[in-house]
Amino acid sequence: MNNLTNDAYQHSLPNPENITRKQLPNGVIILSRSNFSSPTLSIKGYIHGGSLSDPEDKLGLSYLTAFGLMTGTANHNFQSLHNQIESIGASLNFTSSTLRTSFSAHCLSEDLDLILSLIADCLRSPSFPEKEFNRQKKQMLTALAIRAQDTAAMASLLFDQILYRNHPYQHPDGGYTETVQTIQRDDLVNFYHRVYSPKNMVFVIVGSVEPKRAINAVEQHFGDWENPNQQPLPVIETIQPLENQAEKRLIIPGKTQADIVMGSHAPDRHSPDFHALRLGNNILGEFGMMGRLGQRVREEAGLAYYAYSSLSIGHGPGAWEMIAGVNPINIDQTIALITEEVRNYVSEPVTEEELSDSKSYFLGRMPLLLESNSGVAGSLVNIEYFNLGLDYFLQYQKHVQAVTRRDIFEASRKYLDPNHLAVAVAGP
Repeated sequence: MNNLTNDAYQHSLPNPENITRKQLPNGVIILSRSNFSSPTLSIKGYIHGGSLSDPEDKLGLSYLTAFGLMTGTANHNFQSLHNQIESIGASLNFTSSTLRTSFSAHCLSEDLDLILSLIADCLRSPSFPEKEFNRQKKQMLTALAIRAQDTAAMASLLFDQILYRNHPYQHPDGGYTETVQTIQRDDLVNFYHRVYSPKNMVFVIVGSVEPKRAINAVEQHFGDWENPNQQPLPVIETIQPLENQAEKRLIIPGKTQADIVMGSHAPDRHSPDFHALRLGNNILGEFGMMGRLGQRVREEAGLAYYAYSSLSIGHGPGAWEMIAGVNPINIDQTIALITEEVRNYVSEPVTEEELSDSKSYFLGRMPLLLESNSGVAGSLVNIEYFNLGLDYFLQYQKHVQAVTRRDIFEASRKYLDPNHLAVAVAGP
């Protein structure tokens, strides 16, 4: 890429010159970027507060509360709300995760005010009708019953219990059957009043709209929202590394496949090791046919239906996971081979070819992530959530290219110890 082409490409990326950001007096943060290539909008955002705010005996409460936002409001019942959305060909949904409750909408630019009024209705005046609450609670209990028979889901749950022992992150966002069963409609109301607030709420609007209009529209619907009853959000606790290898196995009768999740802690998003670890994980278990793990465990040894690695990094302690689905007779061999491959990985630096391929992968996929309004909106949400700066994409190539083989080697050895892995297995 010559300098002229590179300059044009850099200018086309989301950057401080084409992103407008404003914070309202009540704390709501708005980011907007115009794209008039189609008459559509992508709207994404979040409020702070998720499953970490659940009481210990009512895990899953934040999940049910988020689901309940669209079951009825002060101005719409369930049917009326969904009819309004469908009548304009739009979409709207709310989800809850560990630290935030997120929303996502897509609509034509001409329907911006209407979709914002519906989002405001859901977030500012949900009514949580008893009938709809009971229906959604039953659906959630059914989903948990299905999860209990899913070897991959249960191995992941077991892994979190080992890795995050005595830490709130050990619990799944959706809770457990026994905790969801105790949740009543009034619990949703109480959770809503103590958690939902405009303080540092984030709104991102990308598409066929001038930023000034987008900001004014959000301010019209959310500028006077206050919650003086909001309680402080929980503090994210630190965690101690595993001192020894730790393993749990769960028997699920009648299954023909076992799932293995093994791994160790990872840092949070602000770690200086972030880019080195992402490139390293890509080499270990993502690139091509799932990196070294896929090549060794699946292609060469034929022990697994799939084998790959995953790096989960956010706010608070993260996780570096090695995952495989196997015939139950291959469980022990697969664990041993993955451990051996991890040992090889942290014993010497990756090759120049592996590093070059991994850098090309990350730099090459960035334009694909940013080719849609939804992709840009999601990226801006993360930039704000992790306080990465509006020039993040201008700096991204430099950060990736700066990573060396030695950086990956040293960063990986900080977090991956083949003698101190958490190992979880679920199967027959």
